[in-house]
Amino acid sequence: RNRELGPIEHDQSPMAGPLQSVRPVRVEPVIETTAQARLFQFLLQRYHYLGHRNCVGENLKYLACDRQGRLLGCLLFGSAAWKAAARDQWLGWSGPARRRPLELLTNNTRLLILPWVQVKHLASHLLEQVTARLSVDWERKYGHPIYLVESFVAQPHITVTCYQAAAWISVGQNNRTSSSMERGL
Repeated sequence: RNRELGPIEHDQSPMAGPLQSVRPVRVEPVIETTAQARLFQFLLQRYHYLGHRNCVGENLKYLACDRQGRLLGCLLFGSAAWKAAARDQWLGWSGPARRRPLELLTNNTRLLILPWVQVKHLASHLLEQVTARLSVDWERKYGHPIYLVESFVAQPHITVTCYQAAAWISVGQNNRTSSSMERGL
């Protein structure tokens, strides 16, 4: 169920400055059924333009905090899209070829930098940190690694710049408003 959570207290003190001002940044997996999991859901519901939906299938959630433990953002990775023309063409996949290795891909379905956080280059830094550990975290939780991460960047809400700065590549347009980004692990 995608029930809406009531308000959860959280620090909304403005943070602005260079990336160095919040480093080292901690990006930690969220454990289901904890207070952190409820906070994660609330933050996406409240501040992400797509909101929060319960994930079907395999997924990993991350909360990012600065060196003082203040919240910076959230990242959500879920099951890869069954079909993505740009990705499938880039990988050389056809219908039958897609079925077996699809579990080795994940989709960055949400990337949220909290609205009171104005730190240049933070989004790409978070993407770099998470992709560096994602396969290990995934294998710990699900018993198999991840080799490729995808995201569908809905323009104009998000620009592809933060993904490109984190070494993701654009493999094409899925439609007029969505770019397909990929990153090998």
